[in-house]
Amino acid sequence: MAYDLEEQEQIASLKAWWNKYGNLTSWVLIVVLLAYSGWTGWNYYVRTQSGHAAQLFEEQQAAAVAKDNAKVQRAAADMQARFSGTAYAQMSGLIAAKSAFDANDLAAAKTQLQWVVAHGSDEYQTIAKLRLAGVLLDEKSYDAALQTIASGTVPSFAGAVADRKGDILVAQNKLADARTAYLAALAATDAKNPGRQLIQLKLEAIGGSAPVVTTTIVSKAV
Repeated sequence: MAYDLEEQEQIASLKAWWNKYGNLTSWVLIVVLLAYSGWTGWNYYVRTQSGHAAQLFEEQQAAAVAKDNAKVQRAAADMQARFSGTAYAQMSGLIAAKSAFDANDLAAAKTQLQWVVAHGSDEYQTIAKLRLAGVLLDEKSYDAALQTIASGTVPSFAGAVADRKGDILVAQNKLADARTAYLAALAATDAKNPGRQLIQLKLEAIGGSAPVVTTTIVSKAV
């Protein structure tokens, strides 16, 4: 079928446009398709990695319950080597640190906690710092313990950080500073938190006194 004049002009215009921009358009399309393919592949990879990490984490938890410290440490090493980008790796490091501590292997406990500090997200990192400071306190490495919790902690853990700081200062016999730390811990700890009573007892044991918590009663007009 013969094209009419208008159709021929449109075809000519299309050919001219394609000659000018066709190669660029093809490359843009290829890039878009590759990006979509990569995004799809990455999501599949993440799901697969997460599934494998979850399975390994369950195996580690079972080993921890069985008090098989050697297996717990192997699982943590495997997790960190293969799935370091997952939250499971951070949780695994904390479990491995607890298992090593219970087995009186402080070196392994510190190694695991230091890994979480270096690779963990804010919450896990803060937990690892608090526990690492506790291990260093047990080793009488007081300055290192204080340095560990000196910065980079999550505000929601302010009470726990101040409490641990107080413990370290008591061990250094810096009682005035320890009282200040325990008072800060009380100020940052919710009144309904069960740990608040223990902080208060530690404060009173070194000659401090907790501030009185007053309750305001609002009367209602009848």
